[in-house]
Order: sequence, then C-alpha cells, then structure tokens
Amino acid sequence: MRIQSIRTVTGPNVISHNPVLIMRLDLQDLTGKESYEVPGFIDRLLAALPGVREHFCGKGHTGGFVERLHEGTYFGHIVEHVCLELTDRVGISVNRGKTISAGADNLYDVCVEYKSEAGMRRLLEVAVEFVQSLIDDRAYPLDERSAEVLDLVRRDELGPSTRALVEAAERRGIPCTRLSDDSLVQLGYGKHRKFIQAAMSSDTSAIAVDTAGDKSLTKALLARAGVPAPAGRVVESPDGAVRAFDELGAPVVVKPLDGNQGKGVSLDLCTQEQVCYAFEIAHQISSRVVVEELLRGRDYRVLVVNGKMLAACERIPACVIGDGKSTMQELVDEANRDPRRGDGHAKPMSTIRVDRVSIAALGKQGYRMDSVPPAGAAVFLRENANLSTGGSAIDVTDEAHPSMRLISERAARAIGLDICGVDLVVPDITQPFTEGGVVEVNAAPGIRMHHFPSAGKSRDVASEIIGMLYPEGDGRVPIVSITGTNGKTTVTRLIADILSAPDVRVGMTTTDGIRVAGQEVVTGDTTGPRSAATVLFDPQVDVAVLETVRGGMVRNGLGYDWSDVGVMTNIQADHIGQDGIESLEDILRIKSLVAERVREGGTLVLNADDPLLREVPQRSKVSRVQKKIVWFAFEAANPVLESARRSGGTVYFVEDGYIMEAAGPNRRRIIDAHDIPLTFGGVARFQVANVMAAVAACRAMGTGVARIRAALRSFEAGEQNPARANLYAVQGKYVLFDYGHNSAAFDAICETAARWPAEDRICVLGVPGDRADHILRDAGRAAARGFDRIIIREDKDLRGRRPGEVPGLLQEGIRSEKPLAEIVIVPDEVAALEQAIETLQPSGLAVIFCDDCSGVRSYLASRGAVAATSMDVARERARVA
Repeated sequence: MRIQSIRTVTGPNVISHNPVLIMRLDLQDLTGKESYEVPGFIDRLLAALPGVREHFCGKGHTGGFVERLHEGTYFGHIVEHVCLELTDRVGISVNRGKTISAGADNLYDVCVEYKSEAGMRRLLEVAVEFVQSLIDDRAYPLDERSAEVLDLVRRDELGPSTRALVEAAERRGIPCTRLSDDSLVQLGYGKHRKFIQAAMSSDTSAIAVDTAGDKSLTKALLARAGVPAPAGRVVESPDGAVRAFDELGAPVVVKPLDGNQGKGVSLDLCTQEQVCYAFEIAHQISSRVVVEELLRGRDYRVLVVNGKMLAACERIPACVIGDGKSTMQELVDEANRDPRRGDGHAKPMSTIRVDRVSIAALGKQGYRMDSVPPAGAAVFLRENANLSTGGSAIDVTDEAHPSMRLISERAARAIGLDICGVDLVVPDITQPFTEGGVVEVNAAPGIRMHHFPSAGKSRDVASEIIGMLYPEGDGRVPIVSITGTNGKTTVTRLIADILSAPDVRVGMTTTDGIRVAGQEVVTGDTTGPRSAATVLFDPQVDVAVLETVRGGMVRNGLGYDWSDVGVMTNIQADHIGQDGIESLEDILRIKSLVAERVREGGTLVLNADDPLLREVPQRSKVSRVQKKIVWFAFEAANPVLESARRSGGTVYFVEDGYIMEAAGPNRRRIIDAHDIPLTFGGVARFQVANVMAAVAACRAMGTGVARIRAALRSFEAGEQNPARANLYAVQGKYVLFDYGHNSAAFDAICETAARWPAEDRICVLGVPGDRADHILRDAGRAAARGFDRIIIREDKDLRGRRPGEVPGLLQEGIRSEKPLAEIVIVPDEVAALEQAIETLQPSGLAVIFCDDCSGVRSYLASRGAVAATSMDVARERARVA
C-alpha cells in the first residue's frame, strides 16, 4: 500500500460534523484482495490488537468488525479500524471513521476524526505500516511507534491554561479556532473576535506585560502604588551581585530580571559564594539579574482578573519524604510515578526535575542525590514553589484575609494587567497583613493550580476569564450561508446588499471575491471554507453572508460551525462525474451540509418548487437540530406551502405580480416584482425566485420590509451582480450574458429570452469540459429549446478535454432536440459574441453563456454598450446616449 496524501478538514464536512483527516490510500497489489485471502492475517491482527474485537463497524453490534474480516473486507477499511484502535494507546481516543472509494478500484479515502492533528496524521501512517507488516508476517515495532506518537501528541496539544480557557469558551458556545502550532487561539467571529494565548488575551495591555517582565520596574511601580515589596538591585556581573548582597544583607534572593516559571531562581542565600553561584545560574537565562532581600514566610499565588481576586493557592516547593531506606534519587523517581504528575503541563502536577538548582538546594540541607534521608524527613528539591518545577498547590481562596485580597488587587492594578498572577510571601494569608509583601507580578499566569490543586477546592477561573472577555453573548456574528446549484451568487449578493447599512458591515464571499463593508479584499473564486474563515476573522464584520459551494464542502468542509440562516436555492444536474458525484442524490447529500449546520432555533430557507429540496427537512442529520423551515415557490397553491401555512409556518410566493409573505392566515405584500430591475420587469422568473430566497433569508434575520424594498429597487445587475444575467444595449441591439454552465441555467435564461419582445434571437453557447458527456448534451438540448440560431464557443481551459470535443457534444445535443437548428462553431468567446452582434437584426437579442465574463464586458464597453434592465429601458438609455 502507498499513501498518496493526507489532508485536514477542520470544519463540519460531508463525512462528519467534527474535524477529520482524509488519507488517500493506493492499495496497489492489494487492489481487490479481501482480508480472508491473506493466510493468517486475521489471526495475527486479532492477536496484536485484541481491542478490535469490540468494534461495531457497520454491523451495529460488538464484534461486527471481526465478522466483516471473516466475510471479507478491503484493506483500506482495515487500516481505518487499526488506526482507530491505536488512538487509545496514545491518549487521543476516537471511534468514528469511514472508508470510501476514491473513484478507482485501487484508491480509497480513509477518513478518521481526530483530537490531535499531528498525532492522528502520524498514526494513519503507522496504521498503514503495521497492517502491511501483518500481511507480510514480519515484526513491527508498534510499541516504539506508539511512544513516538504519544510524544508528538503531547508536543502538539494546547498548554493547560489555553486548554482550560478553550473548554470554558466552548461550554459557552463561543467558537474557538486554533491559529498556530503554539497556543494562539481565536475566540468568536467578526467584530467579536478576540485572541487568547495561555492566560493572556488580545485585551491584555502590551505595556503591562512588558512591565511585569521587568522585575525592577515592577517593584518601582508597586512602591509608587504603596504595595509592599522587597528591596533589590539589578546587576550584570558577579561582582555587582556581591556588592548588592553586601548592601542588602543576608539572606537574599537571586533571579533573572525577565525570567518566568521560577527558572534560575535561588533563595535564602547567605554567603558571597552562594550569591556568585546563583548569579551564574540566573545569568544563563537573562543578561541582567536581580538581587533582592528575602522575605520570610509562606509562598502564595493569587489570581486577579479584571481587578478582582478570584483564587489563591499556597505553593509548596517540590519535596519528598524520607523513609530511612531509599536514596534521594529513588524517592524522586517514586514521586514522579504519581499519576497526577507528567511532563510539562499535561497533568495537574509536573515531574520533579533534578538540575543544578535542585542539587544546590539539596546541598544547603546537607544532602546529595545518593543520600538516604531519615524516615519522615521532608527534603526540598527547590526553594521556589513553582508548579512547573514539581511543586504542589493547596487552595486557600476562601481563607484569604481581606487585607491580602486588597494588596493583591492593588498590585495587579498598579501594573495594569487584566489577568494577573500575584506572588505573595507572608507569614499567613489568613491573617491581617503585617509583614512580607509582593515578590512578583506575572502576566499570563498559569491557572492549572487553581483548576487542579493538590488539595482544597477546585476553582473554575477559566470561566471567569471568559466571562470577562465576553460578559454576554456567545461571541458570534449572524451568519447566512447560501448553497444550491443555480442562483447562489445572485442570492448571496442580494442578501448582502439588503443587510448592508451604515451601521452594519457585511462580510461576503462569492465566486468573484470577498467583500467587507463594500470593499473588495480578495479577488477570485472565494466560496470555500478558507474564504469563510477570512470573513469571520475580520474584526470589521457585523454579519457574514457566505456563498457555499460543493467543491469546498467536499474537499475541506465548512469554514464555520453553525449558521443562523441557511438557504438552498435548487438542486440540478451539475458536476456529475466530479469528486465522486454520480447522481442528483449525491449533490443533495453534499449541499445538505448547509442545512444540517443551521443552529438550533435558526432558519432554513428552501425552494418548494424543487422536488429534491422538499425532502430536506426529513433528512436525519437536518432534523436532529430543531430549526424553522421557510419555503418559497411561485404558486401559493403549492402543496408544500399550503401545508406549511396550515401549521403556522412562513412562506413566500408570487401573486398578481407581487412577492408575498404569508404565515397562517396573515399575508402581506413585500414588493411588486416588476419594480425590481434584476427581474427585467418580471420577465426573468428565475431572478424572481432568487429574490424570494433573498427576501426570506433577510426577513428571517429581522430585516424590515421597507429596507428590503429600497435595496431591491436600487440593486443594479451590471454593477452589483456581474456575469449574472446582465443586459446591455449596443447599437440598437441587445446582449444578455450570463455565467450559466448547466442545462437548468440554460433553460432559465432561454425561457427569459423566449418571453422577450424581440423577433431575432441568437445564442452563444459554451460549457466547461469537466462536466460529464450527458450533461454537455443536455446543455445543447436546452439551448435548442430556446433558440434556432446557436454559435458554439470553446473555453480556453479545456479541463482535460481534446480540442473540439466539447463543441461536438453540444452539437449532438442541439441536433437531437432541433435537427434544423442553425449552428456555427467559433472557438474564441469574444469572436463568437462579435459575430452574434454583427449578424443580429435591429432590436434583436443575443444571449451569451460566458466563461470569461470580464472579457465580454470589456468588449461591450468598447462597442459603447449601455447597461439596461428591460427592453424599453434599454431603448431609452440608448436613445439618450
């Protein structure tokens, strides 16, 4: 077997609503071979991984996968189950996967959910290697590889403070997006976007962080605020450290000026030799070193958030208790076997480290690592009590005296930190303050000790921090997601235009680019999840309106988690033969992802004139989340609309030329379709349908009817909806061009053209070459139904076709529908349009289905074309021009 690729899908997708990895696997010599055909393979697999006996697989009961093994299953499927089983070994247990054909007998997509992207990516590779070794009946270092993956998982995971904050945000329903391999995380969307990294946020003052990192400046500001702190000096040499020691008097503390986590800190130094040794340790971390007086007392960490104390812990330095038999090394090893301890910050307590600082601390107590302390003796391996060096914490929040709270809160306010760790050394935090003081003020304080104290009550400080960042709400902006086959771009642009206002900045993605507050920020086809993420990342955005297409959903899922309004315009035969799509049901399944991810209480807008969309509300993944269903159709008598109205639902339809809104017996006129320029005076029925979809979505968003009317009446197709049914008058003739590329789109435009008051009509037809043959022939038939004269052009990008192949298939379709149709083949798009205009009679209409619509617009501009919204308006504008 050979891995071709592994790609990450972070958002909801057609495989799962959770993040997945998709591995494209080439079975090579194993193509078509099933599990029972490899002698001894099943027995070797079950012996090596007995846990797979519990897998349900598609059988729905324990042992289902084993049954599949004996019945016969392909090796891509086996790799999936092996990978899922191995996740238990490395602490990232998941139990959902799927293996599907990738369009060829030898290719499969192995899809698995993941908790650690880096860990699962490597685990997929290990699963392939391991299954291959079982097939070959050779040894494989599975334990060694699992250990490597476990290490990768630990290095890849969020830090403990960030993880606690993310979990607290998720409990509030606030979206969280990891932005880096470290711990930078985006909270919220659009204008509510914030960043966190450890216990620091984008609201945290950069000046305050820098100040807290400068211990000398911190003490100066504390003194200015009247907060007690130890006296000290900043030095840059051993001699300077000795001079400071002589000035301050024993005992002293030596520490890096800008260190953290207790690194390089030495306490209770009473001789010049000890000070010089401690200087060298601190100097390895910082070029400038602090020598300060030692405050006697107990070590406390107080967490102050938004100026108020939330939690306090007494910190105990890393220590072991002698038993009279074991050496210090043995005692440390035993302490580190405590399941609560782990490397880094993965567990409530950190591993006790033995280094120069701990050796020095032992020496001051008269011990070495090979010493055997007497039974009951407490031996400290650190003088500072940081958890990161193996210390422990006891919660004392409720016992803290009000004076201690006051000192801690004043210290945080003096430095200006919104999330602040205050290190207090006082005789007893439960008593009124009499001596001691604040020894440090810390930005990005670790909050692990408050969530998981070694003793005492756990404090959910992460939720309090999130509450400070988001006093109310869930950090979201309203999201409207639009999908379907035809009309998506037009509906998206209409919704964005209606919702836009001086105080409402809309972020919009379409096939032509990303716009924020009316300004183009990215050009090109921007309908995938990355483009959606770009809009939701922008702090200007008040509302997101996202065109969401098949390709992005298939390859990379959605770029958001939930929408407030989902719109499905229609489902037509398009893209069949691409990305494993073989039928209309496949298209519906993919596009229904938008419907599935409408939030609870949100609104799903559906076209009741589309038979496939009528079934969407009953789909299990759609119905599992309660949402409002709003229908639109041309006729009020549509059975779906009648049923919805009887049950109190809201529907939209056309009556006497007006777009109507109705809910139960209540009815109201929204707008006369003839007054909407986009519809060419009501002639373009497909545009009327698009308008109804947009109106329904905006009404679901709470937009008033007056605002909707004003926006629809002023919406200019040529400028605001380029390449979508744009009409121009040129030298007494008329050109309608559109980016239609499937038979349904051709039918809609041809129907509009047939209703136009013009005797002479001609069509310029072209279809992308990556469509299936029957789709191309259907497009030809659709054009033949609307036109007697057709010019066939060819896209510049043949998309895998031979030159002339697409025109040939289109011609076959035309002839099958209208054998006597007049057909001319002109490969170049602009040349085809030029010939159409030249051969057109005065007042005639040329319809062009374009690939390079910008080129068409440029050509029309060179001919002095004037934008129009109907034949009468076009005549008047041309006369005035």
